[in-house]
Amino acid sequence: MKKYNGSLLAMALISVIGLTACDGDDGKDGAPGDPGTPGTPGTPGLPAGSFTNTVNSAADFVLTLAPADIVVVGTEDFSLKFTVTGKNSKGEAVPFVGLDKVALYVTNQTVNTTDTGAPMLWANNALTNEFGSSMYCTPTGKATARGGAEVDACTLVEDAENPGTYTGSWVHDGNAPVVLAAGDPNTLYRVMIRSYNVVDSQGEGISDKLLSTPLDFNPSTGELAVSTKDIVSNAACIKCHTQMDGYGEGDVRIANIGAHHNYQKVENCITCHNPAYAGGQDDPEKGFNANFNAMIHTIHKGHHFGDELVGEAKEEFGEIGFPSELNECTTCHDGASGWNDNVYAEACQGCHMDVDFTTGENHLGIVPGSDAACSGCHGAGSLSPIQAHNVGIRAMATDSIEIAVSSVSYTENVSPIEDEIVVTFDVTVDGAPVADGFEFTEFTKYDEMKTGWVDTDGTYYGSASVNLNGTAAAGGKLVVTQTAEYNLGGKSIAITPRFSVCTDSKGMMVACLDGSGEAQYDIGYVAVTMDAAYWNLANADGSGATIARQSDPLRMTADEAKCNTCHTSLGIAKHYGNERFDQCVGCHNNTWGGSYHVGVEYKSDEVDADGNPIFKPVEGLTYHTRDLFAVAHRFHTGLWDDNRGFPAIHLNSDMETLGFPAVETQCSACHKDGVNLFAADGGLTSGKRAIAVDGGATMFISPVAEACRTCHAHSGPAALAHFKSNGAIVEGEAVATSALPVESCSTCHGEGKTYGIDKMHAGGAH
Repeated sequence: MKKYNGSLLAMALISVIGLTACDGDDGKDGAPGDPGTPGTPGTPGLPAGSFTNTVNSAADFVLTLAPADIVVVGTEDFSLKFTVTGKNSKGEAVPFVGLDKVALYVTNQTVNTTDTGAPMLWANNALTNEFGSSMYCTPTGKATARGGAEVDACTLVEDAENPGTYTGSWVHDGNAPVVLAAGDPNTLYRVMIRSYNVVDSQGEGISDKLLSTPLDFNPSTGELAVSTKDIVSNAACIKCHTQMDGYGEGDVRIANIGAHHNYQKVENCITCHNPAYAGGQDDPEKGFNANFNAMIHTIHKGHHFGDELVGEAKEEFGEIGFPSELNECTTCHDGASGWNDNVYAEACQGCHMDVDFTTGENHLGIVPGSDAACSGCHGAGSLSPIQAHNVGIRAMATDSIEIAVSSVSYTENVSPIEDEIVVTFDVTVDGAPVADGFEFTEFTKYDEMKTGWVDTDGTYYGSASVNLNGTAAAGGKLVVTQTAEYNLGGKSIAITPRFSVCTDSKGMMVACLDGSGEAQYDIGYVAVTMDAAYWNLANADGSGATIARQSDPLRMTADEAKCNTCHTSLGIAKHYGNERFDQCVGCHNNTWGGSYHVGVEYKSDEVDADGNPIFKPVEGLTYHTRDLFAVAHRFHTGLWDDNRGFPAIHLNSDMETLGFPAVETQCSACHKDGVNLFAADGGLTSGKRAIAVDGGATMFISPVAEACRTCHAHSGPAALAHFKSNGAIVEGEAVATSALPVESCSTCHGEGKTYGIDKMHAGGAH
């Protein structure tokens, strides 16, 4: 009924309109009216592509500041000017517009006029003015602080005539809190700017902090300056923590510093970690001194402290394992010599936490009157830092002792089931042949000689070992006889060492134990220099031997030099005797299966009665390979157990990797640059096409899938199903042949492909 009435009303209206239109009108359009007055022209916009307000990575965002464009000391009003560029869709650097919030950090470097602490000190301008560690700048001159309170900020204005150029001024009472009124303009000032609220082209926030390159300058002259306190370079940190990608030449940034989600450079850290935040090591809640010099020592000694750590220090640093030796100071201190020349208690106590300088405990009862007294003992000589820490002695000791294979003989069937190999070694100490009657028995920790044989494709098989202990030298040579069931025929054999000695603080070889059975070495166990040797038994001089693939640089994609940037020496990292991949092959090869760490454990949130963490198994995840890449991947990604003590790298209860200092997905941290992991046929570049899993070289699985599965991100059931669907023979389904089909992984994940490993595992910031 309602619809019907509505229709009648509509018809009536149409009728009325129709009648009105016909009344005195012919129905034609009227004549056009006069044109209106033109409006005021709008301001021309910027041409497309000539600016950007998004960036795809932190490295695409470049903020530039010059000494002449900032006032941060004296009585003049605060002023700030800087420019910002970002990359447009073409990858061109263009002005970045629309920036709405930055934080300004200003520090200064002054001479320490007291007899306590470092000769030069960092001070934060804002902290000195009791304002906080930084000052915000926003278009409104107000900002919300971290705790939620509204605070005064400098007023940020973008120059309409010069897009991407910004100025800052202080419109509130007094001068800006980053201006040090009584500061010395003739000393070094450092300025850093952090930008906020920057997004990518999809509107997602940039994951890494957007930090300007710290500007060091002298305000009185306006000239750039160089700090005398920077005795640890960013490059030194990068050796373990890897480098952020994408920044310009000379702009070196650290990829993975966990604290505060990465402040990228050493120069940034001192903004807060300076004497203003310093405290004693004995603070029961904090447990560490927040000043940078002491804190860095405490962090990197980490788990070596044990129960010495308390409070926040135990929680945050207790699981950090330094991968090199703690006494190798130049691993980090690669800059000026201040670390050796400037001796003061605060820096020393960051590592020597058990020393009490007020009582002399653990300091031979010596109570120094001030830091000025420290140089009396430690300023030079054997107690100076570089001498007391035995810096460089390991390398000296390693180079001083050399063993080399000089001849090999092989006799089959010396008994019904055994063959005999006799290997003669040349042995020198400091370049001179060892004396007749010399033997290594009392000087060694490990003294194994391992032998195996190498197939024509470079595959290593077998592993028999014999100790050199009890073998006396004659004419500078050691003759070692080894019997086993070899069945070598005319094959090439491989001789690899696992050999290390004890040395004193001067790098001289010493007996490992004294007369009472107590350890008396100073450097730990030092790997003896010996190259892996290959000998063709068909030729008397051993010529024409086939080498294992681990000795072929064209087939090895991992880089020993990169390992040593973090570990200093692979001999330190494991087994104290193997310094090269082709020495590790004696045990860690693809034909000797099994694993001493079959299961995987994670550190639960529970602790035992002594407060130690309890490790629990990750159900359904096991490994039965000991091939070198599998072991290395597993250990560095945390797929390990605590069977041999607390693992420095491990999984937490959220299945996250803790303890690995680099970016997990940055393969280049360990692998060679510019070398493909995949060969032309889709298999591994090394030529490895199968891995033994049972310890007897009778059951095998596919190597590409296992390489991926030994990183925890690809260790779950879904990944396993994916591997199988691409032709892999996987864990738990091994087959009794090493002639396995090549997996099709490289079809999608080969270098250069859309989902290539070079793209998906490029790494970058953490």
